[in-house]
Amino acid sequence: MTDTQDIKLNDIQGLVARGYGALPAAGYLLLNIQDPHKALPWLRDLAGQVSYADIRPNERALNIAITHHGLSKLEIEKSIIDSFSDEFRAGMNTPHKRHILGDEDDNAPEHWIWGGPATEPVDLLLLCYGKDEAALTIFTNRLQIGMSEQGLKLVEKLDAGLLTDNKEHFGFRDGIAQPYFAEFNEAKTHQANAVPLGELLLGYPNGYERLTQRPLVSAEQDPHNFLATSAENDTLHDLGLNGTYLVFRQLFQDVPAFWKSLNELANKDKFANNKDSIRSASASNQDDATHRTIYLAAKMVGRWPNGTPLVKSPEREDENIVEQDNFAYHADDSDGLKCPLGAHIRRTNPRDSLEPEPGSDKSRAFSNRHRILRRGRAYGKPYDPSMNPAKFLEQIDKHQAPEARGLHFICLNANIGRQFEFIQHTWANNPNFNGLYKDPDPLMGARSINGFEQDQFTIQKEPSRSKVCK
Repeated sequence: MTDTQDIKLNDIQGLVARGYGALPAAGYLLLNIQDPHKALPWLRDLAGQVSYADIRPNERALNIAITHHGLSKLEIEKSIIDSFSDEFRAGMNTPHKRHILGDEDDNAPEHWIWGGPATEPVDLLLLCYGKDEAALTIFTNRLQIGMSEQGLKLVEKLDAGLLTDNKEHFGFRDGIAQPYFAEFNEAKTHQANAVPLGELLLGYPNGYERLTQRPLVSAEQDPHNFLATSAENDTLHDLGLNGTYLVFRQLFQDVPAFWKSLNELANKDKFANNKDSIRSASASNQDDATHRTIYLAAKMVGRWPNGTPLVKSPEREDENIVEQDNFAYHADDSDGLKCPLGAHIRRTNPRDSLEPEPGSDKSRAFSNRHRILRRGRAYGKPYDPSMNPAKFLEQIDKHQAPEARGLHFICLNANIGRQFEFIQHTWANNPNFNGLYKDPDPLMGARSINGFEQDQFTIQKEPSRSKVCK
């Protein structure tokens, strides 16, 4: 843990310390720099409006991110740009990145509505938050005044917000298992298994007790000594200190198709006749078919819709342990009989379940070196205002016009390759994760690899497992 007295909160953007839950309205302005000589003075003025971690805003908040393409447009010295991480400079569009992220076929960048090779390059991202929609609209409109005269072009304006009960569009409670950074715990309460600050912010020790690669500049490149001296080399100044890398992906969620496909799978003869699949139906007012579908969805997610973890309550939702995150897999469910080995939350945060030495501090430390801090928001109208999957299932056969809805996925991490990309490639897309076969992440895993379909989901049971296939 880093001594909080050594951290300058007024040098850290507020999104690092908080998700702005008290500011439910959100909007993201994606900008292209047309004239860098005009844009630079505008950016300097805008810096005075940025929200930092030392103050909790109650009206509005603004944070800024800049892409590698944007840095190049601003004519930053090449030696400085080259000192940023390879993943940041490469972006997501190279053949290698497309493959490891699963951005192929229908998900290929050529089909993206922004950020792809066929769209205007994104140079700047303004993350805007407001106490309500009216306040946000006033704020974002004001930011756009005179933008074109300042050498900037609006590529996209993306609206976002918070859904009922902090759920995502499929109807499951979201944002529960965030990594714990003791330095940003305002209550100063102790929590075991804290993640080192260097996994989030540059310039601090990471999980390997080292300083992650970050941009450093010579003293000549910082003539006014704005920057702190590098901890490794006192002849260099630390441009990266208190910075982080932000990953932004717009993920579409086809809610009726998701629930319709699960309803068909859950109520096939093979699955429906398995008494284990409906063992808790008597504890619910739902009919058997609806319960089987929600049960299968919960197995894929690893939690019940209200946030109850399957490890703690495998048969039903339990209001007493909603959002509970204090559990381990190896100690409580090493064989995946409660929470399947390939469930979404078990993949994206394996906790103590992986080598070396499952159940040990080494295993937990291994998982912690791949954590990300999620700051995303939903976009689009909910499929049903109740956000109740049972209500969704009542409507899936009704004809409805296609609706744009999903998740603006945003995460912060100090090492994109070892954190975001590792989770997506090695844990989510990997069909052989945890000893499985042809089982990618059921929610966000790639459905084909090198032309071969990967379309199974395995539910561990005794005496024999069951498989759900497309």
